[in-house]
Amino acid sequence: MPELPEVETVVRGLAARIKGHRVARLDLHRGDLRWKLPRGLKAKVEGRLIEQVERRAKYILIRLEGGGVLLMHLGMSGRLVIVEPNVPGEAERHDHVVFHMDDGTRIRFNDPRRFGMLDYVKASNLAKHRLLRGLGPEPLGPEFTADRLAAALKGKRTPLKAALLDQRIVAGLGNIYVCESLYFAGLSPRRLARTVTPERAARLVHAIRDVLDRAVAAGGSSMRDYVQTSGELGYFQHHWAVYGKEGEPCPGCDCRAGISRITQAGRSTFYCAKRQR
Repeated sequence: MPELPEVETVVRGLAARIKGHRVARLDLHRGDLRWKLPRGLKAKVEGRLIEQVERRAKYILIRLEGGGVLLMHLGMSGRLVIVEPNVPGEAERHDHVVFHMDDGTRIRFNDPRRFGMLDYVKASNLAKHRLLRGLGPEPLGPEFTADRLAAALKGKRTPLKAALLDQRIVAGLGNIYVCESLYFAGLSPRRLARTVTPERAARLVHAIRDVLDRAVAAGGSSMRDYVQTSGELGYFQHHWAVYGKEGEPCPGCDCRAGISRITQAGRSTFYCAKRQR
């Protein structure tokens, strides 16, 4: 599933091409994705100017004139691909939703597994939406501080890795980038969350920001289905320090054991037992 850097890359690609343009036509090739599409969606979207394209956690927000917001999630296999004006071609098999912009650009929401979603929300109700309410701070935003993170982890008996995947503590982090961030912060994924002191929290906040910034600059990590809106692959997977590198030498120390893999809550965790304490 695309994580924060992949979604941020998609958002930036979309914003560059559709912000300030109108949706001339909206094609709905089926009535549902993961859930049913909103009733009357075509009428609410067609003819509307796109005022802004934003991200909240792993969700894409497309703000329309008149106060409506399209809330989208790519799910396991979803992708939003930009087709330039005058490029021929019919919709592909899994192009379930297609936006036709006023300049001839098409935005194809392609989702073979249909785990993605699309909803329409009034901007005034956005913060109360069931998928957004309760989300923690954005890790790239100013509200994500060492003090706030330390306070959120205080008293928690869960492993630190699991705590960081809790979207109520910090929004948008997934398995890949939590593994990478813990490595660069020098903190073990096994460590109990409650033992993260303000000093450790400061190291972790810095590592999370740095890893995410570098991943966004690289266009995200392409695994399985993810591509950028241009159709190009991201390449941050070539810069992973630990994720997916079980048994390989640690790039940051001289340990002989190399990168270890354990299973936590049904998910693979990669780390260096010597470097991360």
